Amino acid sequence: MPVIAALDQGTSSSRTLIVDLQGQVLASAQREFAQHYPQPGWVEHDPLDIWATQSATFTEALARAGLGLRDVAAIGITNQRETVVLWERATGRPLANAIVWQDRRTASICAELEANGHAPELQERTGLLPDAYFSATKLAWLLDRIPGARARAEAGELAAGTIDSWLVFKLSGGAAHITDVSNASRTLLCNIHTGDWDDALLALLRVPRAVLPVIVPNCGALATAHLGGLEIPITGMAGDQQAALFGQACLQPGMAKNTYGTGCFALQHTGTQPVTSQARLLTTVAWKLGQDQPLHYALEGSVFVAGAAVQWLRDGLGLVQGAQQAQQLADSVPSSDGVLLVPAFTGLGAPYWDAQARGLLIGITRGTTAAHIARATIESMAYQSAELFAAMQADVAAQGGAPLAELRVDGGAAVNDTLMQFQADLLGVPVVRPVQAESTALGAAYLAGLGAGLWPDAATLGALWQAQRRFEPRLSADEREHRMARWARAVERARGWADDA
Repeated sequence: MPVIAALDQGTSSSRTLIVDLQGQVLASAQREFAQHYPQPGWVEHDPLDIWATQSATFTEALARAGLGLRDVAAIGITNQRETVVLWERATGRPLANAIVWQDRRTASICAELEANGHAPELQERTGLLPDAYFSATKLAWLLDRIPGARARAEAGELAAGTIDSWLVFKLSGGAAHITDVSNASRTLLCNIHTGDWDDALLALLRVPRAVLPVIVPNCGALATAHLGGLEIPITGMAGDQQAALFGQACLQPGMAKNTYGTGCFALQHTGTQPVTSQARLLTTVAWKLGQDQPLHYALEGSVFVAGAAVQWLRDGLGLVQGAQQAQQLADSVPSSDGVLLVPAFTGLGAPYWDAQARGLLIGITRGTTAAHIARATIESMAYQSAELFAAMQADVAAQGGAPLAELRVDGGAAVNDTLMQFQADLLGVPVVRPVQAESTALGAAYLAGLGAGLWPDAATLGALWQAQRRFEPRLSADEREHRMARWARAVERARGWADDA
């Protein structure tokens, strides 16, 4: 039986999953690679490390499944978004390390764009905000700093792209320079209404069109990998959060997923019309399932500190040795006994966007124990996510969109039953955890299988998705409103704190 190889290229490691036509993971392999921090606020990866580790995991995963390249019917790719690579077309040689999405070296450029009044135009055309998070200013920085790079890029000698583009270039032996529309929508260069590079944005951000890849749909006959003397079609590609949304089978407007990791990434599918956020959430392309198919969109928001707060319990306070012990400690008490933690360690994101906010632990009494603090820490993930989805629901409702009916969850902290139940209580809608937790890589596999014709349509993929557990809300509307109001009071006390330092 044919299988799909799902390449999942992340920020700290590369993975490959081998997936069968029932959507089951037959084998996987993972390798970490080096992170480079040449200056404060700078984060880089060696593109050759990324290629080497991704190639090695492909080989390892196939071996673990007892299969060979001839068994692979299609390749799907998902990747860390916004990270930029610049290389020579003729040789495939990178001209510099990749600038990672976390890198802040172009923050001053973005501040200047905002100061000059370009933020409304950028949001209208791209759904994004002028921030160093996104790819365009990173690429312009490379073209300005590497001697001769800008002239060579304009002459068509150089290629640039996000990690999906880099992997396809290497897999195809240099024959294909493409990016999928979900990754393109994270660059500040793609018009999300047309799904193509925008000439006005290219001029504003000083990026020559000649250096950029061709934008393709998320599935179909996208490119061909040349491996071991064989040709294997690459038929699915998507940025990691969009892949997770697809892997969670959030195929209808109103469906949403939340990934609980170091932070939280929340996406809600909004259909074929982009929803402009009034809460400074991001409007992004979810996917395009074929050349003649419409673009689908999502609203996206991020919680900066989620699982990282549990790491703080471990590393900063020494209260626990790890996430499992934190859960056990939290579960040893029936509630946080009024204690709230606002983990604004690096400020607050949407809906506040307060870089001066700082962490706050409030409600402490003489009877407060380590268990209450652990429970408040875990509950803070749910409180922050509930605020994010409340902002999303306001944006969606303002434009007549479908309301949230349930939340599908993944990520490391999604295994915590206490957290998932509390999330359902605060949202007032069911929280559903799937059998297959590998939503990101599965999304790449599903797109590839769909693009290769191994599944007839997206609805078939929706049938493969299975719930492992469903958490129904237990709180009354009044109690839910009371708890969220108390949380809002705590957040208000944390805001602007660094202004007084």
